[in-house]
Amino acid sequence: MLVAMGHSWAPIKSGSQFLDGAYNVVYTFHMPAFIIISGFFSRNFDLRPDRLKRLLTGVVVPYVIFETAYSLFRIYVGGSSDRQISLLTPWYLTWFLVALFIWRLTAPVWRVVRWPVPLALGIAVLASVSPGVGADLDLQRVLQFLPCFVLGLCMKAEHFHMVRRRSVRIASVPVFAAALAVGWWTAPRMDVSWFYRQSAAQDLGAPWWTGPVMVLAMFGCALLLTACFFAWVPGRRTWFTALGAGTLYGYLLHGFVVKTVLYAGWFEPSWLHRPLGALLVTALAAAGVTLLCTAPVRRVFRFAMEPAMEWAFRPDLNRVTGAGGPGGDGGPVAGRAAEPETAMAG
Repeated sequence: MLVAMGHSWAPIKSGSQFLDGAYNVVYTFHMPAFIIISGFFSRNFDLRPDRLKRLLTGVVVPYVIFETAYSLFRIYVGGSSDRQISLLTPWYLTWFLVALFIWRLTAPVWRVVRWPVPLALGIAVLASVSPGVGADLDLQRVLQFLPCFVLGLCMKAEHFHMVRRRSVRIASVPVFAAALAVGWWTAPRMDVSWFYRQSAAQDLGAPWWTGPVMVLAMFGCALLLTACFFAWVPGRRTWFTALGAGTLYGYLLHGFVVKTVLYAGWFEPSWLHRPLGALLVTALAAAGVTLLCTAPVRRVFRFAMEPAMEWAFRPDLNRVTGAGGPGGDGGPVAGRAAEPETAMAG
């Protein structure tokens, strides 16, 4: 929901310092929270054939399908002058699938090194001062968000229970209030591109040393706000728990809705840029992405999200069984509650 809300705020937030600040706060932690969960449920991934098969059908194939679909949508609905379709340059939402594929392949490495999180932070810092890391596979994002994934790999279930304590929940309220105040103050003073983690410092016209400073500062802020966010995630089963198994559907499909509204000019009326209009856009985004996570939508689009593709693999792979706890087989198949991307926090 936060992802969809953020994408819906982008066209209407200019001129509203409060909405700009709220946008910055959400972008500080929503993808880090999502990525930490993905890392947590990837902690048992290895290079066993059945797990590689799940990685291919659950990440690579959806990436190819949706990157192609979004490119055609951009060209023929959005009227883009760039008519190239390239699987090497993810557009809009699909970068996460590329990142997840790369991160998960490296999961066995992070389990054997002595200081995985500091090492991942070092890689992110180096990326932030390396303008030569281009747009191919959106590697800047892959590298700068890497520490969040590695942190998730290192976490245990009890860490999530720790932040659900009553004292943490109470403390999270003033923390988020302070974050909104800081977001409001920094909105006109800070380049929002820092939150996207897709550029080196030099690409943003900043001195090289600001790259490491911002990587470490953003990581710290993301951890704090993510902990506060997880403090309010219910531990019991609720009416919306089942929707968590379909959040990859909402994530990949809502972009078509947001871009359609943008291309049609429906974000342009001035009343939408006022407080009541922003509230309406927020409510519609939350309701729309929730509907995209429901069972009927998942049935329609399962061919793209959860392709079986038994014909593409050797028959003997079916005799290798998965194991190892929730999400332990490393598959991102939406619709199975134990899978990482289906438990999307953002």
